[in-house]
Amino acid sequence: MVIREVLINNQVGLHARPATFFIQKANEFKSSIWIEKGERRVNAKSLLGVLSLGIVKGTTINIIADGSDEVEAINTLSELITSDFSE
Repeated sequence: MVIREVLINNQVGLHARPATFFIQKANEFKSSIWIEKGERRVNAKSLLGVLSLGIVKGTTINIIADGSDEVEAINTLSELITSDFSE
């Protein structure tokens, strides 16, 4: 299991379009992937779950991956967030 803390810096946070990009990217991996905000943890491959966290600009989240490609998943998803979702 790999955990990485990431700061959301894009204007709209992890909402609508950025959340969709994130989920599409997360679904490319075999590993189980979660997003944690405070005490809540949701499946990072679920749009409803991700949107339910209400992640806005300036929020720090944990990305958690567990599986055969966990390191690659964490690195890819972290880079997507730090690039402000510009692929």
